[in-house]
Amino acid sequence: MYDPSQLRTFLAVAQTLSFTQAARRLGLRQSTVSQHVRRLEDAAGRQLFTRDTHSVELTEDGEAMLGFARRILEVHDQATAFFTGTRLRGRLRFGASEDFVLTRLPEILEGFRYDHPEVDLELTVELSGTLHEQLAAGKLDLVLAKRRPEDPRGELVWHDRLVWIGVERLRLDAERPVPLIVYPPPGITRTLALEALERQGREWRIVCTSGSLNGLIAAARAGLGVMAHSRGLVPPGLVRMPDRFGLPELGRVDFVLVHGRRRTAAQGAADALAAAILAGGDRLHRQ
Repeated sequence: MYDPSQLRTFLAVAQTLSFTQAARRLGLRQSTVSQHVRRLEDAAGRQLFTRDTHSVELTEDGEAMLGFARRILEVHDQATAFFTGTRLRGRLRFGASEDFVLTRLPEILEGFRYDHPEVDLELTVELSGTLHEQLAAGKLDLVLAKRRPEDPRGELVWHDRLVWIGVERLRLDAERPVPLIVYPPPGITRTLALEALERQGREWRIVCTSGSLNGLIAAARAGLGVMAHSRGLVPPGLVRMPDRFGLPELGRVDFVLVHGRRRTAAQGAADALAAAILAGGDRLHRQ
C-alpha cells in the first residue's frame, strides 16, 4: 500500500519543510517529489501537508504518518540487509553536537547497532564548531551538528530557528546588559547570539559559560539569564522569551550531516548511519 520510495520522500519533506530541499537531498526533480507526496496522500486517503507559495507544514495526519513511515522503512531496510547478506564492518567515528543530548538520538544509534553489530561505533559529543574542526583534521568520519551560515557543506537534516529561552519567571531590565548563558568558543550558537546583540547595539554580559548542555540548562533554570537555542529543541522547564523583552532576532540555523573528506574503510558504515539519521530525523526535534 505504501511505496518505500514515496515514504522516503515524505520524510525528507517533513524534516526540511521544503519540497526544494527534499529534492536536493534525494537527488530528485522537484516535480518528482511533489508526485511522490501526492501518490502517498492518495494511498492514505488523507492530506499530509498544507502548502502554499511561502510555507509547508505537516497536517495532523502528516504527523501521524511520520511514525508509521519511519517504522515501515526501518523494517524494510532490515529485511533488505538480511536477504542481500550485506554486513558492514569497521570502525566508525561519529560526532554529535551537544544539541542532541536530550533528544532521542540514542534510539537511532541503538537501532543502527542492532542492524550492524560488527561496526565498532565510537561516539564523540562536542560543540558543533569543535566537531567541524575534528572532522577537517580527519579525526571523525561523520558529524551531526549545526553549520555556520557561510558554510555550504553538509546534508540538511532540518531547518530551524534560533530563539531566546530562559525560565518563565525571568524578567529582563531594558536598561541593564542582557545576562547571557553561552557555550565557550568556538560555539556556533554563541557567535550568532553575540553578533545579533552587537547589531542591535544591546549591551550584554556573560553570566555562565559551559561546554555542557546540562550545565547551561541548570544555569537557565536557576534564572541566571537567557540563552540562544534551537526552537525545536527547547529543554523541559524553559520557555521562549516574550517579544516584550526586545531581544534581537537570531535567524535560522541548519542541522546537517557532514562526511569526512577522506574516503576511509568506514565509508559504508558512515553512509548507513547517515541514512538511519535522515530516516529518523523527526525523532531528533519533535516531541
